[in-house]
Amino acid sequence: MAGLQAVFFHSVFILGIISVQSGPCIPQRFDQDSIVCVCNSTYCDTYANIDLEPNPANPIPYYNTYMTTRSGLRMEHKSGSFDLTKTGENVFTIKKATGQRIKGFGGAFTDAATLTMNSLSPQARSNLIDAYFSSKGIEYNIGRIPMGSCDFSTHVYSYDDTDGDFSLEHFSLAEEDLNHKIPAIKDAMAVSRRNISLFGSPWSSPYWMKTNLNMTGRGSIIGEPGGEYYKTWAKYFVKFIQAYKDNGVNIWGVTTQNEPTDGDIPGFNFQCLGWTPQTQRDFIAKDLGPALEANGFGNVKVMIFDDQRELLPYWTNVVLSDTEAAKYVSGVAVHWYIDLLVPPSFIDRAYEKFGSDYFFLNTEACEQDLINKNRSVLLGSWYRGEHYFKDIMQDLQHGISGWIDWNMALNMEGGPNWVNNFADSPIIVNADKDEFYKQPMYYAMGHYSKFVTPGSVVVSHDKNITTAKGVDAIFFRRDRDIMIGNIVNIDEQSYNITVVDPNTQPNYINIEIPAKSFVTLQWFTTS
Repeated sequence: MAGLQAVFFHSVFILGIISVQSGPCIPQRFDQDSIVCVCNSTYCDTYANIDLEPNPANPIPYYNTYMTTRSGLRMEHKSGSFDLTKTGENVFTIKKATGQRIKGFGGAFTDAATLTMNSLSPQARSNLIDAYFSSKGIEYNIGRIPMGSCDFSTHVYSYDDTDGDFSLEHFSLAEEDLNHKIPAIKDAMAVSRRNISLFGSPWSSPYWMKTNLNMTGRGSIIGEPGGEYYKTWAKYFVKFIQAYKDNGVNIWGVTTQNEPTDGDIPGFNFQCLGWTPQTQRDFIAKDLGPALEANGFGNVKVMIFDDQRELLPYWTNVVLSDTEAAKYVSGVAVHWYIDLLVPPSFIDRAYEKFGSDYFFLNTEACEQDLINKNRSVLLGSWYRGEHYFKDIMQDLQHGISGWIDWNMALNMEGGPNWVNNFADSPIIVNADKDEFYKQPMYYAMGHYSKFVTPGSVVVSHDKNITTAKGVDAIFFRRDRDIMIGNIVNIDEQSYNITVVDPNTQPNYINIEIPAKSFVTLQWFTTS
């Protein structure tokens, strides 16, 4: 009788979970292989993200699944019970927690993104902010802020264009900060149940600080670290942090320079500033670190590099092997743009040497049409979503603690961008119709950002794959003994897999992973 009663309670509990519904996607197909979900001023799809709760009346552990597929599912929620035996030919066996702790996921509050948000009606814009930051959406917890203009601006500007203003008396935030970026950040903070960590990244110093007297093209800060120009550039960081604080936004971190190798390319066509690892090392030790500490911002997280994988081992070795510079550094920032060409072993080499003392964070990624320049936005491209999901997984499998997308929203062309360097975005805005489109990339981000909460720890596993060559997985342990598994299937067929958690009784999750899909598993573990 007691066993029947337990089964009864279990059945009621599972039915209760299934009855909690998300707001469904309104699908629209353009010319790609999957759909977008359409949102406007009156409607946007939401997600049921059921928080697991212990059920003393239920001796049988259960799990939640959330599925997104090329065929059209978008975070579809279901529940199931653990089994006594495994039925899948392809097995993932949970092992133990690693020392790798997750910082989170997010996107950039660029001029282009926030201008594009403001092209919507107030309620449609509110739905877009909710889609990224509220509990109804995918709950980003990190935001990147360009310090001044970048290519995704409508024009070139800095915060102090007064030649020779070494005291930075004329430093002031731009209209783009005051009317677009800061309001979007504050609206995000208002709807989020998580703390949002915000970090700034400079593309260029004011023109008058650079050797070529131009915010574009090959050039670096005039003089040497420790000199007047470098001291002034360090003070510029302090002014930025203080100005945002004065406007109600606390800055959690800064990267020392966006893609420092760009500024060593002759004729580089948008804002840049050239650094070597040696000059970055000395700037941190002599100028930036002391300036932050002297002005009460010693707690701001300084991240070095902020460029592509191939130079990561060399750059980290030069900067972090220097004790004077390293004492001011908290993390290492890296971009994704040549990940298809440069293997993750380049991350491993840096992480194995410095990962115990510094966090590693992917700080920029986007899809573009680099060849023809006229197909940057591909509405409904499953490949681009899959590319995101797999790259995030690979980074997290190799020591990276989080993954930050580039522009959170762009227009139908993939801008605005003052040099026509257009790109795709997880959300594309159609201002003429006062609506926006959630791309497969958005859901790829969401399977991580919503379920893998800040502070989660990566858990190792064994993999025994017989048929499902296109299936891969990564596992995390959250607070309250909740396990998260993110699984991708890049193949054109479905597979039955088994996840084994030795700490549950029974301990087998048998599940079908659909063709071309992202799947999140969520369950309690006991040890």
